[in-house]
Order: sequence, then C-alpha cells, then structure tokens
Amino acid sequence: MLQSQDERVAICYPLDNDALLRKQKFLRRRLLTRENIHYIDKKIALLGGVTTAEFKNLLEIFLLDSGIRPTFYESEYNKYYEDSVFPNAALDDFAPDIVFLFTGVANLLHLPDIKDSEKVVQEKLDAEYQRYETIWKSLAAKYPAVIIQNNFDPPPFRPEGHLDATLPQSMARFVSVLNEKFAVYATTNDGFYVHDFARVAAEIGLAKWHNRFQYHAYKFAMNYDVIPDVAWSAARLIRAILGKTKKVLVLDLDNTLWGGVIGDDGVNGIALGHETPTGEAFTEWQQYVRHLKERGVLLAVCSKNDEETAKEGFSHPDSVLHLEDFVAFHANWEPKNINIRQIAHELNLGLDSFVFIDDNPAERAIVRELVPEVSVPEVDPQDISSYIRAIEGNGYFDTASLSADDFRRSQTYHENRQREELAESVTNYDDFLRSLQMEAEVGVFRDVYFDRIAQLTNKTNQFNLTTRRCTLADIRQMTNDENYITLYCRLKDKFGDNGLISEIIAEKRDDEAHILLWLMSCRVLKRGVEDLMLDELVARARGKGCKALVGYYFPTKKNKVVADMYSDFGFTLLEENDEGTIWELPLISYERKNQFIRVQENAS
Repeated sequence: MLQSQDERVAICYPLDNDALLRKQKFLRRRLLTRENIHYIDKKIALLGGVTTAEFKNLLEIFLLDSGIRPTFYESEYNKYYEDSVFPNAALDDFAPDIVFLFTGVANLLHLPDIKDSEKVVQEKLDAEYQRYETIWKSLAAKYPAVIIQNNFDPPPFRPEGHLDATLPQSMARFVSVLNEKFAVYATTNDGFYVHDFARVAAEIGLAKWHNRFQYHAYKFAMNYDVIPDVAWSAARLIRAILGKTKKVLVLDLDNTLWGGVIGDDGVNGIALGHETPTGEAFTEWQQYVRHLKERGVLLAVCSKNDEETAKEGFSHPDSVLHLEDFVAFHANWEPKNINIRQIAHELNLGLDSFVFIDDNPAERAIVRELVPEVSVPEVDPQDISSYIRAIEGNGYFDTASLSADDFRRSQTYHENRQREELAESVTNYDDFLRSLQMEAEVGVFRDVYFDRIAQLTNKTNQFNLTTRRCTLADIRQMTNDENYITLYCRLKDKFGDNGLISEIIAEKRDDEAHILLWLMSCRVLKRGVEDLMLDELVARARGKGCKALVGYYFPTKKNKVVADMYSDFGFTLLEENDEGTIWELPLISYERKNQFIRVQENAS
C-alpha cells in the first residue's frame, strides 16, 4: 500500500472523494511503480448499462492498492446484454477472470404501471428477471469467470409516497422483489456474486446519490461525486472473492471492550450491559465482535494489564465475550508491538492479516510505526460505534462465502494448542504423531467443498509453492476437465477436526503431471500431510499414465517454508530462472511415504 500521509489520505476509509477524483492519474502511477509488490493479475470485463469509465479508473486504484493488478475490457455504453448473450470475439479473446455487470435502476425495461393488475406486474417481474438470468447463464456457459452483478439502487422518485413501500405496482416494491430474486440466484449458483449497489446508495443517502442532470447529460448511474464510494465497495467485494481480507482481530481491553479500567474500577465498576448508554454501546460492540468470531474471524487480546485482573472483565454478568472466544491472550506490560508479533508467531499467520483496535491514539501510532504490516484504523473512544464503522468501512473482514470450516475456525486453533502441549510432553516426534491418531479424507474436488477449496487457495501464502489464485469458476472447470488431477485432504485427530487443510491441482501434459498448485494450512505443518498428499498424487498420476511429476516453486516473501520441499522429497532440479525453480520426480521407483495417517476407505 501507499505509505506517505499525503498518498494514504485518499485511499483509506473514510474516503477523501475529492482527492481521489483529482489525483487519479498520480495515484495510479505511484501504485504501479511500487517495488517488491507481488501482484495478483486479473482480467475484468466491465459490462455497463451506464457510463463506467470513471468507475473503472477508481476501481483500478483500489485494486492496485490491495495488490491486485487489473486489466479491463469495457463494453460500449449500454451494450451489456449484447456483449453477454451474443457472439463477441473481442470478449472471447480477452478471456475474463471476472465479469462485472454494472447496471442500475435506470436499466430496467419492463416497468410497472399504476394501472397494472398484480398478474401483469408479476409478468413484468418475471420478464425482467429472466433477461438478467439469460445474461448470467450465457456468460457462465462461455467463460470460466466469476460473475458480479449489481443489484438495483432505489428509484429516484416515489410518486405514490408512502404507498411506494407496499403497493405491488410501485417501482420501490418492483425493485425490492427483483433484488431478492438476485440474492436467491447468488445462493444457489457458485461463482455468482451480488454487489450490493442498493446498500451503497442507502449509506450515502438518496438525496446525494441521485443526480438527474448528470444522468441525462452523461448517463452516470449515480452522482459523480460518489463514484469513489461505489468503486471502493466493488473493490472490497473483489478482494473478498480473491481472499485478500484479514484473518485476526486484535483488541485492547480497557475502554475498548468495556468502559473503564478493570484494574481501578473492578469487575463491577466497568461499563457493560443495558443500564447506561455507555454500557449498552460496549455491549453492542461486543455482540458485533462475537458475530465476527462465529463466522471465522480469529480474536486475540493485546492489553497493558495484569493478566489475571484483565481476565476478570470477562466474568462480568453482561459480558458477551468470554475467554474461550480468544485464540491468544496477551495482557502484560510489554510494548504492544512486541505482543502482536508474538501473537502472529503463535498463530503462524502473517502480520498483514491482522487488524488492531485500541482506544489509545499513542498505542495506535506505535503499532503503526513499528508493525506497519498490521492494519490500525482510527477510532473515536467517545463514539464506540466508530469501532464497528472502522471495521466495516475498511472491509477488513468482508467475505464472499462461508463454509463449515469458517464456523469452527476458532475452535480449531484451541485444539491446535492442545496438540502443541502434547508435542512438548513427548520426547520422540514419531511417537507424538502416532499418538494423534490422525485420520484423513482424501479425494478429488467435490461440490460440497468448493467454497472452502477456493477460500484456501486464495488465503494460503506460506505453504504454497506457486501462490496461484483460483476462483470458484476456475476450480469447477478444472474439476470437470479430465486433463487435471485435483486432490483435497481433510484431517481429523483425537483432539478434533482440522477441516479441509490441503489441496493439489496438477495438469497432465503428455506423460507428465505438472503440479500447478500445492498448498496446505500451516497449522498442520510437519504432521505428515505433505507425505500423504504426495502419495495420493503419485497414485492418481500413475492412473492417468504419467511417468513423472513436474513441480514448480515460485518464491515470495511468505513461502520460504517450502523452498526446499521438492529437494527434500527427492525431486531433481531441472531449471532455475527469474520466476523460480522447476523440479522433476520419476515415478517408476517411487515408494509410499505416509506412516502416521490412516486414510478413510471410502474416500474417492
């Protein structure tokens, strides 16, 4: 990200829309000339029903700032239907990774009339919805791409007044029903996402959102002044789809999770509960944090405090959060930058996946200065809701999908702590691995795991040999292609279920299987999963008539842990170039390596 205050002021929440609109070229140039940035390159087809040039420019800036380098195909004005449904050689050649359908309420064709019967209104709704479903299905059939669709912003006028909210013939009801139908389609179709255009309009306010002169003159879907807000929202969704979101929320305690100072006021003196406005605000904030934890965000404490005293705060009868909700708890008198680095070490996660919330501006400044990888938003301790706004406004924990593994992520880290304690109690590592009683489910990619497979692909940085990023559409395409070998692994042991923690994608080329992707969650590192996965890959490759594996290692700042993996497994170095290294393993004399993990017999 850009680091100088003059540059950062424009590209962080709350947005400085005026600066963004004035400095577009400058910001783009600075972002593209940064050094040591490992970009994810993505081709985005922007199919608009309105003018999209300014939106595209701002979207590019926000994506570049997030480490995503987009290349755009932009449709002609209002040609989104034609580009989607009819043959389009230019779009075919572009081969998009993402198709973004940028439409709004101005693009509705089958409009209700006040004199329509409810049957006629329903027919118009069906016709309008079918027009969009035809677009989505046509795109999905032609391209292995993620599809993003705006839902509809509220209409600019309401001639029926308050009846607009209830009258079937009103535009407001018409738009509301269409948006619900879009949402249902998204929940039942992999690789399709709704960009919540309506929510962005609501946050901005309709009086500021609609500018009828600009629509009539320039065909802008919304006021020119708020285009940065729309591009920011779209960038957040694309970041989430590509796994570029945060994983850990690190929290101070006093005046951050409760009002007051636990060491001075005692457990009965801190502000929590519904008796006072301050207590109620902190309770609402704790409820929000707990919700994040329930859907997979890891929580940690970093507080200058006596540990036992600090823990007493969670015994307050109105505390929504409890000690077991946190995967790491550091309450001591060490500098917070040191404690945060220790938490990252304990969790084996990169510091750039951390967000730190603290009411004290001096502590925020120290962490920003000494641990610059950590995101530290500005908050106002006089307005506890600003903590929530800082998280949501920056989109730190935006998610494009949820899996069963997300809901038990915090529990998984607690179970991992038990495994570490067991490892410390035994002197022979092989005995430790046997004592875990590990059992694996290994098989080809399955629909039920697609969300988790895509998530793991886009979020795993350390044990990841090529750091190739895949969307749901990519995964589905390779799963259904006989030229690819796909493998996933779920791992259980006596402490619990680790979930889906490893995957491999290999492509058959003549009599070789080329390993395009091999990754694993670092929380199961050195437990034999890599041995098991290589065994299974060799077996599948032999089944397809392959005589050798070819592996690739593309080094990044984060994946040094696997730098020697191929040599350790007996691969021979074939080539070394600027991108990385290429390795080969003949299969004729390969012997199975897994010793400690039992594979389920019914795994595919």
